[in-house]
Amino acid sequence: MAGHPAGGGVRGVKRSTLELQGFRGLAALSTVVFHIWQQYYTYDAEGSHPPVENPWVGALVSLEVIDLFFVMSAYLLTLSYARAALDDGSTRPARVFLFRRAVRILPLYFLAVLVVWASRNPTLPGDWRDLVEHLTFTHVFDRERIFYTLGPSWSLSLEIAFYLTLVALGPLAIRACRKLPTRRARVALCASGCLLLYAAPVAWIIFAHYVLGIPHTNWPVYFGPQARFGGFATGMALAVLLVALGERGRIGGRSVALLSALSLTGLYALSYLSAPENFAHTYYHPLAALLWSVLLFATLHIRQRVSGHALLRARSVTTVGLISYSLYIWHEPIMLQLDKTGLLPSGPSGFPFAVLIVLAVAIPAATLSYWLIEYPGGLLARAMDGAGRSREFYSEPSPQPQPSPSRTPSPEPAR
Repeated sequence: MAGHPAGGGVRGVKRSTLELQGFRGLAALSTVVFHIWQQYYTYDAEGSHPPVENPWVGALVSLEVIDLFFVMSAYLLTLSYARAALDDGSTRPARVFLFRRAVRILPLYFLAVLVVWASRNPTLPGDWRDLVEHLTFTHVFDRERIFYTLGPSWSLSLEIAFYLTLVALGPLAIRACRKLPTRRARVALCASGCLLLYAAPVAWIIFAHYVLGIPHTNWPVYFGPQARFGGFATGMALAVLLVALGERGRIGGRSVALLSALSLTGLYALSYLSAPENFAHTYYHPLAALLWSVLLFATLHIRQRVSGHALLRARSVTTVGLISYSLYIWHEPIMLQLDKTGLLPSGPSGFPFAVLIVLAVAIPAATLSYWLIEYPGGLLARAMDGAGRSREFYSEPSPQPQPSPSRTPSPEPAR
């Protein structure tokens, strides 16, 4: 799923394919653990409290990886546009791009929505509005239903918005860049566009929070694309930066270690310091996107592989990365069903055992889902590209967590 980036590929990108897939695997596992933590925190019969009364552990578990997925997705899918804009490369027509994304993402998503919705609405018409909104990716704008049916799928709505934005703005950027006389001017134009796309959501957050006084529990205000597009803008900027640099300025082991340590420390501090309505909470996602992009830069723009990336290349981790979209789709319904049937232990002490139980069921289910549904979709996507160019279907949106209950507890999904 980290797969092969679009276009001919910068050599360092090809070297780091496994590392990107490893990031997806680790983040997918983190997402499952986070949602189990959230389930025990918010809906446990003994009251709302963390399963482990340790703020350091809580900050680690609640470290949201959503922006990592947004940054990676935008980076991978923007590469071909960046190469076309800066170096006169080629891109696929919008219809081909969108078809490839659709056959890769929609079959599994629609199947899961219909199955889960039907199981929770056995008597028709049921909550028909919830079904329509999920099938049209508009549930992210519904404060009541944003986390219904497939709770994490609000983030997939943002992915769809990004795809449409990319195919609309990408060709415009390419045409504008080809009118400029120098490569430096092209880089400046693309970088300025990315900065504008990053600044707009920050401005919206400032306006909504400080001017309108809207609380963070108004989910559509702070979870919609108008507030969350900064993660995608950061990934787009990373693609522009790496294409602009080419083989220049690759970093060695010490710089990789330093940048990685700084970004991970910053991410952990952001999670630890975040509390409802404070500065870290208000600007969590724009800041996290920047920190994740630094970590990815230290993974992609390197002279050679470093020993510290061994975990990212481990087969067990990259295998989870391969099935991470299916794991993203199915892990929450599986967790809720196991809880409903009494197969998850109750009380905070049951949390670690619940993690093992959910993973023991969700990973095989996701593996089966990948080979039966995702993989055939990938074959169909490749069939659309007889020239054998980049395989973008590997860079699909991956599992992403709901808001941390310590910051913004979500309403209980319809069961």
